[in-house]
Amino acid sequence: MTQQSAVVVRPFGRTTPLQRNEMLAGLAFISPWFIGFLVFTAGPMIASLGLAFTEYDVLNPPKFVGLQNFQRLLTDPRLGLSLGNSIFYTVLHVPLVMMVALGLALLLNRVGKAAGFFRTVFYLPSITPAVAVGALWLWILNPRIGLINRGLALLGIAGPGWTTDPNWIKPGIVLMSLWSVGSTVILYLAALRNVPPELYEAARIDGANGWQQFRHITIPMISGTVFFTLVVNTIASLQIFTEVYTMYFGNMNSGAAASAGLFYNIYLFRQAFEFLRMGYASAMAWLLFVIIMILTVIQLRTSNRWVYYEGA
Repeated sequence: MTQQSAVVVRPFGRTTPLQRNEMLAGLAFISPWFIGFLVFTAGPMIASLGLAFTEYDVLNPPKFVGLQNFQRLLTDPRLGLSLGNSIFYTVLHVPLVMMVALGLALLLNRVGKAAGFFRTVFYLPSITPAVAVGALWLWILNPRIGLINRGLALLGIAGPGWTTDPNWIKPGIVLMSLWSVGSTVILYLAALRNVPPELYEAARIDGANGWQQFRHITIPMISGTVFFTLVVNTIASLQIFTEVYTMYFGNMNSGAAASAGLFYNIYLFRQAFEFLRMGYASAMAWLLFVIIMILTVIQLRTSNRWVYYEGA
């Protein structure tokens, strides 16, 4: 005779002492993050939303002005210029970083035991302080004594004015952004290591060449990581600030970069902390939030067409 174990059915919503203790322990562990989120993220966001409807210069109490700050967004030519610069940078930066990172990851995936050393080499620039990166690249891009133009001179090519010609300032900043490609390389390398090798073996037996294997196996199998890096790099590109501010605006004498290097976050920062227009800067911040949210939603909606999730 088979002995069956009794199943105790508890009323919905009632928990055991053990479950309550586990829940309290979980809340205790998450409380530092939760308190930090409320104090340093959610709280300032709510405060900035309120300030967006005021005229506030830090020195005097906020004065409610309704939608004036948002109306000014529609007529401020410098805002359109800075937003255009940020979009231009994003359109160049995101695909370049993703392609360079994927190429390096493919090379590292074939290196073997030495991959650990090269992973460290590629990742180190990503943890270099942004101010130091800006100062370093201001020298590297110097039209007269910079390493890039000196290298081009050896090839008989006259280098452009990376830091003085308005037409070359943004491409120079995009070139600088490739310095910190290491974090994306590590993500792609991890994704490549998770692709089942038997898929490549089956493809080779069927006569698929290298490009066909890359297109029909590698890209689909790492598409989730590609999508993640697309979203993250897009958000980061639209918020670029420290490196460019260090290079062109730290001494309050930006020269040619006053227009070509005026990115959205830099213009927002100057409105808030140089001109003390905190209300207008808050409205700018919320406009950027809405733009990033719309782009992220579009990316999420379109991802169903090309992102492959195993088991989905």
